[in-house]
Order: sequence, then structure tokens, then C-alpha cells
Amino acid sequence: MEIIEIKDRDSILIQNLLDVWESSVKATHLFLSKEEINNIKKYVPFAIKEVPVLVIAKNVDKNITGFMGTKDKILEMLFISDKYRGQGIGKMLLQYGIKNYNINELTVNEQNPLAKKFYEYMGFKVYKRMELDEQGNPYPLLYMKMTE
Repeated sequence: MEIIEIKDRDSILIQNLLDVWESSVKATHLFLSKEEINNIKKYVPFAIKEVPVLVIAKNVDKNITGFMGTKDKILEMLFISDKYRGQGIGKMLLQYGIKNYNINELTVNEQNPLAKKFYEYMGFKVYKRMELDEQGNPYPLLYMKMTE
């Protein structure tokens, strides 16, 4: 597995990451309808382009297996392609982010219990809960910080 920080975010890379995002979200965000996923999907390329630090994971075949984005020590996004879930890629990316970008905070959907459990396993603890997501939708968010 290779982990690479990406500076140049061309349209081919954005499309590949969008495919990873969609695969991941369809597998893990079961509380979202297809319509909601398609609506959110419109904004993902912009988020990928604008996140200050973008890191991807590639397997030996050079396929992108996952990616994360960070800003100011906060994990903004972490998505693993469904076909590569459970192989330690998320752990590898997050550890890389903690070591290289001092990630110590993140937000996760409460309705994604596997992600919450993963982040707790990685040393994060919930410190705040919001009833609505950033767009005002009824998807509670959990704010987590790294425990000492």
C-alpha cells in the first residue's frame, strides 16, 4: 500500500475519488436515500479540490483504495472504497494523518456506527453531539477529539 499527498487535483483524479466516495457512502451511510446521495455527490468534487491536504492510498496495482482530507488538524473526510474495506487502509490513512498533520479532531455521522467505533478504536472520543448536520438535515453529528 502506498500513501501519497496529492497537490495536483485534475479532473481524472477527482472522478476516481468521487467513485471511491460513492462506493464508500453507499456501503456505510445506509441512512441516506439514493436521491440524497446523488444530491450530496454534486458537492463532493468541490470539497475534494478545496480541502487543504489530500492524501490517497493506492494498492500494488496502483488503484486508489481510499483517501482522506484534512484542514487545521481536523479530519475533514476519510473514505475507503467498499471493495477494500476491512483491510486496514482507513487505519493506515488515519495514522498517517495523525503523524504527519497532527489530526486530533473529526466529525462523524451518528448513524454510521461502524465509523464511530473505528474512530473510538483509533483513540477518539465524542465530546459534542449536534442533532442536525451542517446542511440542517436530521442526521446527528458526533464531534470527536483525540484522547490523551
